[in-house]
Amino acid sequence: MQTLSVQIQDSYMQQFMNFVKQSHSNITISKDKNLEMDPYFYERQIELQQIRADVKSGKIDMLSEEQYNKEIEDFFSELE
Repeated sequence: MQTLSVQIQDSYMQQFMNFVKQSHSNITISKDKNLEMDPYFYERQIELQQIRADVKSGKIDMLSEEQYNKEIEDFFSELE
């Protein structure tokens, strides 16, 4: 079995659901709560995993809270 994400135009929803009813032995529909809350959940998840891997490998640095605050202060000072 394969899983797909499908976007359906509101005006076509009833026809789609009729098709699913007719094909119920071959199609299972379930809502993904992650996508309901954030349509880009899985893209963001992949990006976060890559950032974590880069931090662990030393490719990018993880700033301490103090370093972060200092950089933000410097940034805003430059804007003024």
